[in-house]
Amino acid sequence: MARAPAGPGAAGGPADGSVTLFLPCSQGVEVLLADEVRAIAGDGAKAEAGRGGVFVAGDAVLAMRLNLESRLATRVLWPLAEGPYRDEHDLYALARRVPWTLWITPAQTLKVDVSARRSPLTSLNFAALRVKDAVCDHLREATGARPSVDVRRPDLPLLLFVGETDAALYADLAGEPLFKRGWRDDTGEAPLKETLAAAMLAAAGWRGRAEDGPLLDPMCGAGTIAIEAAQLACGIAPGLSRRFAFERLAPFRRHLVAWRQIHAEAKARVRTSAVPVFAGDVSFRMTDFAARNAQRAGVRSAIEFKTADVLQRSPPAAPGFAGGTLMLNPPYGERIEAKGRQSQAFEGAEAAGAFFAQLAAHWKREYAGWTAWVLSPQMRLPSLMRLKESRRVPLWNGPIECRLFRFDLVAGSARGG
Repeated sequence: MARAPAGPGAAGGPADGSVTLFLPCSQGVEVLLADEVRAIAGDGAKAEAGRGGVFVAGDAVLAMRLNLESRLATRVLWPLAEGPYRDEHDLYALARRVPWTLWITPAQTLKVDVSARRSPLTSLNFAALRVKDAVCDHLREATGARPSVDVRRPDLPLLLFVGETDAALYADLAGEPLFKRGWRDDTGEAPLKETLAAAMLAAAGWRGRAEDGPLLDPMCGAGTIAIEAAQLACGIAPGLSRRFAFERLAPFRRHLVAWRQIHAEAKARVRTSAVPVFAGDVSFRMTDFAARNAQRAGVRSAIEFKTADVLQRSPPAAPGFAGGTLMLNPPYGERIEAKGRQSQAFEGAEAAGAFFAQLAAHWKREYAGWTAWVLSPQMRLPSLMRLKESRRVPLWNGPIECRLFRFDLVAGSARGG
């Protein structure tokens, strides 16, 4: 992961004035995230896409707003210190430059995570230990007591980025990653992260507006794509149902009035969806999971769920709309058991090709006028579906390199090469 320059205020003082915030994201999402950051921060925001994230100049109020509103970032990082290093002793010295008494008290907890790229260090655990020692030594010298480590829910989560010659230390203002929206309890195998579902919607340009038309995920699994879409359509901020680490940090306490105002404005923005969202799965169990997740996310009434085989499902009724958007993330390894059928595993290219060919044929018969977006690690998907894609967007599903393919569906669509 790339490291961000610390920028003004990097000495780690109170969260006043402007600094260079860094928002990490999944590979391939950087440009989309930069656009999102500009939309949240305002037209004058200086947001720059880099490797693995986005840099943006901003203050504490913007940092809080980004935590609440960003659908694509995994964290919001506040710079504390940066500089060259050769070994763990230099990292200790780097961390000692931060006035930690302005951030936490000995009664609070911390945790240090390390991300490396081409680092000469032999032990990232030892690097984390030395940064932790620097924080504890500083507070013990200043107060006579030291904070404890909490690996599950620390008051002050720290991230250390170490490159080949330089290091940067950040406070993680989110705490738990931002893809944890606070509503997911029920999941299936290999659930899609909320941030990736949001990236799929952003890449497709689907924003939940009336002109975007209805959206259908016929292989919804735990419902992530449909829930993200419904929250967009209902104006629900992704972080509205969760808490953030900055709420427990001393430099942000003076901004809590502003935070309460930001949060209240987001709640007041919630509205009734202008477009229908449809979802379903071949598995009754997964459809039920998805519906329960939607209930916790506050969008159960905005999504119509139906258990059906994707190869048999007809377009849902959406009066007033012509066509719509299909968006799905098919299972990469197997096809879930269909009603009245045996489960069909994708054991090789032949089985996968047969399924996708049937899917494309069904879409050409039933979904002319719709646009389909399919996320898949199978680079030959257009050939398997005998469709010509109009766009392919590189995205990563965790460690898996994928493409988000766009197919403009018409009866008798041409075969792709």
